[in-house]
Amino acid sequence: MSAPSERDWEQVVGLLAGAREVALACHVGPDGDALGSMLALGAGLRERGVDVVASWGGEPFEVPAAYSFLPAVDLLVKPADFPQAPELLVTLDTGSLERLGSLADRVDRAGCTVVVDHHANGVPYGDLRLVDDGAAATVVLVADLLDRLGVELTQETATPLYTGLVTDTGSFKYLATTPAVHELAGRLLATGIRHDLISRAIYDTAPFGWVQLLGRACSRARLEPGDVGGLGLVWTVVEPTDYDATGLGLAEVEGVIDVLRVTVEAEVALVLKSDPVEGGWKVSTRSKGAVDVGRVCTSLGGGGHRFAAGFTAAGSAPDVVARVREALAHAPHLQP
Repeated sequence: MSAPSERDWEQVVGLLAGAREVALACHVGPDGDALGSMLALGAGLRERGVDVVASWGGEPFEVPAAYSFLPAVDLLVKPADFPQAPELLVTLDTGSLERLGSLADRVDRAGCTVVVDHHANGVPYGDLRLVDDGAAATVVLVADLLDRLGVELTQETATPLYTGLVTDTGSFKYLATTPAVHELAGRLLATGIRHDLISRAIYDTAPFGWVQLLGRACSRARLEPGDVGGLGLVWTVVEPTDYDATGLGLAEVEGVIDVLRVTVEAEVALVLKSDPVEGGWKVSTRSKGAVDVGRVCTSLGGGGHRFAAGFTAAGSAPDVVARVREALAHAPHLQP
């Protein structure tokens, strides 16, 4: 595992402490950790009087319904309105340039680019890097950064921090949940945030159309017990007709894989989601701990964590599944 040195922290803190304008960016199709880390840092910098804008380089540009409660969303601007050559650019939860989408070109144009992340895979980029692949979530690094900047925790910063923490630890059930994670959660709860309402919004609130779409996707699920070296693969597809039938969009179907991954006969779960805007597929993977799907997805042009990762792909669904199956066949098994 790698972690930032004290010199790394000092450089980034010094840069942000003297900044007047900061542009923040996270990965396309942002999840709770991407949005949470970006908005928490943005809110904290704004408290210091910094002019902040935040965005991600993908369409449609809208906050997923599950995260619509987050504060500081007024910092968000559409990709077209994001600074073309920011003086200081900070990317969050984004392990590779490709994951920045249409904002990737800002890295070369920026006066300085700081990368704050907990993904160690992908080709390193940026001028300064706070990257710790041992951290449970990027919000863990952001919380440390805000502490070092002297920003007091408030509900406005604690809410997005808790959102990133709870989503990337799977409600504190994943392996990355450590005593330090619970200590941070305790600090965030002490600000008075309603953790019950946060979790309800993320995990327990969905339109009826989502239930219908889940049924359609699960009805297509296939179990391949001989794949992944005999550890098993379960996969399904979300078709364009599913969006038409239920009135949902791509942003609302991420939770399908969390249902699929409970399959006891399969180590790896795979969901292909049709992209109604750009075409092709958004592919999500999950591992129960024996396979590094982050490395698998990196080899296929994407990235992510060891146990949760994704990539984009073109071609027919069977062809994409075959490519994933081949990559999984060569993936090393991890020690429990």
